[in-house]
Amino acid sequence: MNEFKVIRNAHIYAPEDAGIQDVLICNDKMIDIQPNLVFSYDHEEIDASGKYLIPGFIDQHVHIIGGGGENGFSSLIREIQMTDCIQYGVTTVIGLLGTDAHVKSIEQLVAKTKALREQGMSAYCLTGSYAIPTTTLTGSIGKDIAFIDEIIGVKVAISDHRSSAPLKQELARMATECRTAGLLANKPGVVHMHTGKGKDGYKKILEIVEETDIPITQFRPTHVANQYEDALAFASKGGYIDFTADEKTPSLLKKTLEIVPLKQITLSSDANGSFPIWDENLNIIGMGVGKMETLYASIRSLILEEHVDISTAISIITKNVADALLLKQKGSIEKGKDADIALLDTDLNVTDVFALGKQVVKEKAIVAKNYYQY
Repeated sequence: MNEFKVIRNAHIYAPEDAGIQDVLICNDKMIDIQPNLVFSYDHEEIDASGKYLIPGFIDQHVHIIGGGGENGFSSLIREIQMTDCIQYGVTTVIGLLGTDAHVKSIEQLVAKTKALREQGMSAYCLTGSYAIPTTTLTGSIGKDIAFIDEIIGVKVAISDHRSSAPLKQELARMATECRTAGLLANKPGVVHMHTGKGKDGYKKILEIVEETDIPITQFRPTHVANQYEDALAFASKGGYIDFTADEKTPSLLKKTLEIVPLKQITLSSDANGSFPIWDENLNIIGMGVGKMETLYASIRSLILEEHVDISTAISIITKNVADALLLKQKGSIEKGKDADIALLDTDLNVTDVFALGKQVVKEKAIVAKNYYQY
């Protein structure tokens, strides 16, 4: 049986400014968007007068089964819960492993991705971790991408003392395997690269792009503030660059928007990942944990403190990510697309969230439940 909702009188940023309109939702899709929408079937009315309506956020770097293990087994981080995501406007996540592929596994990662989907949000994941040889589910990166619905690419680490110091040839072969499997399965087949502060920077990747026919868009570096000048060189050749949200990110994003085309810039949270603190000799002296709330908090600061317009700012965690990852039903407010929606008040705080058409946050209160939450 179809369930209909009409969100009335919202100021829509789709992410482009579309003015005040109504949005009609049928089950999990937006099926009409227009001013003063007339609809005669039984439906739920939501009055969004005075609010902004924007796409639900896509966080493409989330440790959904928890990171850690870098400061003993007691430092392993817990799994994320659906409510940890939706309360901050995040309706789609891409899960991945970090340094630890011993206690944590691809099997666990895929299972958690499936669990989040069952609970009502959208989720995907990456095979691999920091290391080469790559940990996989089927024994092959290509087969993981081609045959496991949830897997859309691979994770690897470069320029980091915890990586496997991958050779240029290894990275090139990984990229071609991902690309071929991605073409077969109609997926992006990305090589998502944790980028540390090591001496090598983007050297190998830039050489691969210069010396081979592999498209630069196959490589997706993240934590790009660690190698900012290399990231700009990478972007100048047409590559995507993904920032990690923290208190310094809004000003760096503002600076980057003046240099790099908007569509090539994305932002992720590294939520539930371990944030080790190192001394000058790379001895661990403390541990932090990535927080999902930093994703939209950085965008809100970009708007309010750096004076970037709303449309530009929200594109960085909505349309840009969807386009880059071939998530064709995500990232914008359009007829026929998934009804992943966030409502903001006049202070740009998230007040309401809809994930695949279901209201999961109402007037800042979480109304969805995790499986074991009664």
